[in-house]
Formats: sequence, structure tokens, C-alpha cells
Amino acid sequence: MSTEGLYTQQPAQWSWQVPAHGSARFSWEYDDGRDRLLALYQKGKDKQWDGARRIDWDLEVDPNDPLGTPDEAITLYGTRYWDAMTERDRGLLRQHYSAWQFSQFLHGEQGAMVCAARIVESAPDLDAKFYSATQTMDEARHAEVYGRFLHEKVGMLYPINDNLQSLLGDTLRDSRWDMPYLGMQVLIEGLALAAFGMIRDTTTKPLPKQILAYVMQDEARHVAFGRMALRDYYKELSDAELREREEFVIEGCFLMRDRLRGVEVLENFGIPAGEAADLTEKSEFLALFRKLLFSRIVPCVKDIGLWGPRLQKAYLDMGVFDLGDSNLDLLMAQDEELAERLDAERFAAEEAARVAEVAETVAQGGDGGQE
Repeated sequence: MSTEGLYTQQPAQWSWQVPAHGSARFSWEYDDGRDRLLALYQKGKDKQWDGARRIDWDLEVDPNDPLGTPDEAITLYGTRYWDAMTERDRGLLRQHYSAWQFSQFLHGEQGAMVCAARIVESAPDLDAKFYSATQTMDEARHAEVYGRFLHEKVGMLYPINDNLQSLLGDTLRDSRWDMPYLGMQVLIEGLALAAFGMIRDTTTKPLPKQILAYVMQDEARHVAFGRMALRDYYKELSDAELREREEFVIEGCFLMRDRLRGVEVLENFGIPAGEAADLTEKSEFLALFRKLLFSRIVPCVKDIGLWGPRLQKAYLDMGVFDLGDSNLDLLMAQDEELAERLDAERFAAEEAARVAEVAETVAQGGDGGQE
């Protein structure tokens, strides 16, 4: 199915070309590499899965409520606009918000796929190339499942948000080999993980819960990869080089924070851009949501050694400085465990259904024999 007719508004361009800078690096050192990174590479191979099979695509989704998340999460909830809406209008608004959120997830995953491929090309060490090759496949799978969910279940897409596109462009245009790690593995992946987790933990719908849980299981490895590679490398940089990267993080965090308003959705419902922005700024839920979205980024940035005064001040200004003490390893372990538990529950239920079906068949056969 063509995507063109599903966009709420046509993208400014159907193909986005970002000029590539930097060098492709080959390594003729085929030693064992770093044990931790090779263990992650092995895990990446072991954990590959098929989005067409692991996810139950037969599950029905109501387009008027694709995610089943609380209406309080919608910016217009409790405003005069919400009060004036019919139930049909509210259903359409839920559909638009779901389409906007998952469209940004989809575009971000394509960006992650391109960045992972860039890391294969530019990383100086072979063990990093090995792992990022597995990540490239992971990101392709994520784009596949998000795209399928939007096409088949939601029936609507939104173009890439300007701020997300800007950060992707800055990440890809930089010639330094570590910048795809920093822009994608730390900033975009970290923010996406928090957004995925909030929906995963509040949705009442089994299909998006499956998709998000399984994607997050992969993403936990990706963030771990970025932390390992950058922590080692940033120990070798000068103060000036570290400040340059901190400036990139500060700018990226403000871009990503401002991306998360969904003003495009409100504009599609006839609300002027200025008023739409004002409504999002006044939303108590969105304020909480935006803070929690940095729960994965701030401790990761601190862990890799980017924690200078300007960066700390930026996080204080954003109200997220205290997140630097979060236990990132625990969060990632919980992501992995939840996906495994969801699999176990699903397969147990399927097995119970098969046993019941066999028992019913046997009983019917017995009844037929008695007749």
C-alpha cells in the first residue's frame, strides 16, 4: 500500500538527502576486541526476531482509540475545545495523536537505521562495526513494524517533525565518527525509549503494547552500546573537545524537548499555531511527560563523561538535573524482563487455548461415539 495517501499533509519533499562527511574506516586488526562489546554483539545476534511472526497482527485495533491511553494525556482535555467536541470528534483526535506519535517513532527509526549504518562505516574498531551491523537490522525491523501499524491499524501518518529532522541532519552531517553515537544512541534513542515506555506502560491495547515492549528490548542494547563506546573514547578527549560535544547535547536536548508538543495535531483541528503552542505549554500532563522523557538521556550523558558546568546548568534550567542519578542499568534490565514476561504470558495463554481445544475435540468425539 502506498503511504502517500495516508499523510495528513504532504511532506515538503519525498526524499531527503543529507550530504555525508567524514571517512569510511577499515580495520585490519581482527583480534578478539573488547569482551563487553563482543558479548553485546553476541546478544544482538541471539535476540534477532521477525516482526511478521513475533507480533500478533490479527489483533484488532479501534482507529478511534488505537492506544487506549488516558484522555488526560491529550492536550485539549479539559479545555473549551474538548468540551465542544462530539464523541466522534474525540475519536478522530485520538487517532490523530496516535498517528503523530507513531509517525515520529517511524521516522526516528529510519534515522536510527541510517546512523547505525554510518557507524558501521566510520567506527575505527571492528568490534563496534560488528555490533552496529546487528543494530542496523534491528532498526530496519522497528521501522517495518511501526510502518505496518500505521498503515494497517491507524490508517494515517504525519510527516517528520521539523526539530527531529534538524537533529538527525546535524548528527549525520558531522564528520566526527563519534557523533552518530552521541546524536542517535544517546539523544534520540534515549528519548524514544522513555516515550515508548510511557505508552507501553499506560496502553490498554495488546497490539501496541507488544510492539513497544519488543522494540524496547532491542533499544536497551543500543543505548548500552553507545555508553560503552563513548565512555572509553571521551576519557581521551581534551576539555575543548568535550565542551564541543556538550554544546551539541545541550542544543539537541532543547530541540527534542520542543519537538514533543504535537502542535501539528492541534493545527489540523483548526487551532491557530500560537494558541496551540500556548495550550501545550499549559498542559500539566505534557510538563510531566517531557520531564520523564529525559529519564534515559541525563544519566547516560553523565555516565559517558559529559557533565561540565554548562551542561549541568542546562539540565537545571530544564528541570531534569536530578535525573542524572537514575539507575540506567536497572531501567534497561526492566525493559528486557518485561518483553520476556510478555512472551511467556502470550505463549502460556496460547498453549492453554490449544489444550482446551484438544480437550473439547476429544469430548465431542466421545459424545459422537456414544450416540
